[in-house]
Order: sequence, then C-alpha cells, then structure tokens
Amino acid sequence: MTLRVAMVAGEASGDLLASHLIAALKARVPDAVFYGIGGPKMAAQGFDAWWPAETLAVMGFSDALKRYRELSGIRSELKKRLLADPPDVFIGVDAPDFNLDLEAALKARGIPAVHYVSPSIWAWRRGRIKKIRRAVSRILALFPFEPEIYAQAGVPVSYVGHPLADLLPMDPDRAATRELLGIPQAAPVFALLPGSRQGELRFLADTFIAAARLVREQLPEARFLVPLATRETRLMFEQALYRCQAQDLPIRLLFGHAHEAMIAADGVLVASGTATLEAALLKRPMVIAYKLAPFSYFLMKRMGYLPYVGLPNILAGRFVVPEFIQKAATPEKLAEALVAQYADKEGRAAIVAEFERIHHELRQNTSERAAEAVLSCLRRQPSGNGLAVA
Repeated sequence: MTLRVAMVAGEASGDLLASHLIAALKARVPDAVFYGIGGPKMAAQGFDAWWPAETLAVMGFSDALKRYRELSGIRSELKKRLLADPPDVFIGVDAPDFNLDLEAALKARGIPAVHYVSPSIWAWRRGRIKKIRRAVSRILALFPFEPEIYAQAGVPVSYVGHPLADLLPMDPDRAATRELLGIPQAAPVFALLPGSRQGELRFLADTFIAAARLVREQLPEARFLVPLATRETRLMFEQALYRCQAQDLPIRLLFGHAHEAMIAADGVLVASGTATLEAALLKRPMVIAYKLAPFSYFLMKRMGYLPYVGLPNILAGRFVVPEFIQKAATPEKLAEALVAQYADKEGRAAIVAEFERIHHELRQNTSERAAEAVLSCLRRQPSGNGLAVA
C-alpha cells in the first residue's frame, strides 16, 4: 500500500523545512504521496497543494484576528477531508496556531500527528505545552534545549537539529562571493533584510533605509545589499526608497540571493526571525530589529519571559548581538550599533566564534533524523514493497 502523508506548512521557512523532509521520506518510501497545504519547494518534490502555503501567512495578533474566519474555514474544510479519507500520518510544519487544533482532531481519530518545529514555549506562552501534549504524537525539535522541556511534560520528542545547519557552509567564502557580485573586496558592505513578509516591510523598510543613510555618513564608502524574496516586497522597498528620497544611496536590490548578500557583507541589519539564524550560520555579525502593530506587541510582551527575541541570542543564552525592538528600533540606534560592530574587530571575532559553536551544535543531518522519527510513528511500517501492518 502507498504511504499517504498529509502536511500543512505555512510561509517560506515551513515550505523549505517540509520540502527536505519530503525528499528524505521519498528516499525511504519512493511511492509515498504528499498533500495538504504547502509551498513551491514542496510542490517541486511532488507535493499536491490543496491550498498554497502563503494562505497561512499572518503577522502578529492583529493580522490573525482579521483573518480568523478565513483561516478557520480552511482548517475546517481540511479537517473534514482528512477525517473522511485518513492519511497514514499528518505532519504539521510550524504554524502552531493553525496546526495544533487540527492535529488534536486527527490524533483523537487515531491518526499519528507529528509537529515539526516546536512552538516557542521557551520564549512565551509556555502554557501551550498542555495543548501540545493533547494534540501531538511526537514533536520534532530543532534546538538542543527543547527536548528536556517536552520530556518533563510527558510529550514524545525527537531532537533533529536544524536543516539550515546542514545546508549552509561552515566557512563561507566572502571574497569569492564579493567577486561574484562585483563588489570591491575592501569596501564596507552591509546587508539589509527587513523581512520576507509585506507586513514586516511596512514597519521596517523606512527605518532600515534611514539607518543606511546614517551609516553612510560615518562610512562614506559603505555599500548596501537588499535581498527581497518576491516582486511585491521588492516593489514595496522601491516605494520606500522613493518616499525616503534615498535614490542617492548605494543600495543594490537583489531578487532573492539572501545568503549571498549576507556572506558578502561585513554586517547585517535584519528583522527578527529565521533570517537571524541564517546570518549566524553564515558567521556574520548582525544587528536585530523588529516592529509590529502596537496591540500585537503589547500582548507578546506580556506573555514573553526571555530578555531577547533573536534566535542567535536565544541559542547562546546571552546577548551576543544587539536587539532593538519596537520604539527602540530607531535609525539612529541601528546605525550606531552597525558602525560600532564594524569597527570592533575583537568583538566581531568573538561573535563569529560563538556562531561556529552554534553551527556545530545544530548540524545533525536533520531531514534524515526527522524522516526516521516520522516513520517510527506510523501504525503501518514501510516494507520493501510499500506498507505493512505493524
């Protein structure tokens, strides 16, 4: 019998994670089929997307509330289809606010429910662990400090590491990347990553451009690379450049190529999120910034209990790189931090050393580990010719 895997992945990061997991599962069970909600990378692996992954992209509580009825309707329809024709296993990739309720309903009907990427219970809303225990058959944890939290709560968990640590080079070649991009080797270069979502650009684009102008005043030879993932975000940033009257700044827009931009850079100004981990794994000093709707920030601040929000600092357990959140994220503070970091050679070396340690810790052959954990949850285990009853 064919292995049937239902999946839900939201946004670009979930699409990437899921696509590698699909490839690893197909290597073990070549005739497996995959369907549900997913993105283009999953589709390239043969995934049948009933809804596109970007359908689930929301930014903060305000956006989630506005789209609650729409997303609830999609989840209800998906649950109905999956219960009517049950898959062998369901994998929810991140998107916990969407996936956990769905996983609970499927698990209650005897369908194994795997949640790939632990919700950030170590940062805020730790009470969700009770809901997670009811909802999932197994958590696949990306970070080394997470399994202990789940084990203490009685939640089956597997530490699989982070796939980006497998994909990104341990020692990126900055000189070769600068040559590829046509950038002088000695020029001060900064990568600006104001976010992959349109909502993030609305809050951060103008601030990042103003910070670049201030950096340029102190470092006249400075250049800036801005990788943007979609036509919509590129257009938004171009509009921000016009609005800020910044056409004179040496800002080069790239369509994608975020990794190349970060590798080529001396420093990175980045919105809090997965890109901060990418910058750390590429061994680049950074300054982290974030802004969101006031009401969303108010709620998150009340429920949070870590002094930092950036993944590199969370993984290090201390402030390795500076963070500026909400009103603190002013152009002046961001520019000051970028220039100070650029000038501090010893400090930069210490940052790189810590990022190398994190990289080794997260490099675990993630997709292979995740595939093994998923298959261990099946009621029917794969055999040479398909599935056999366990």
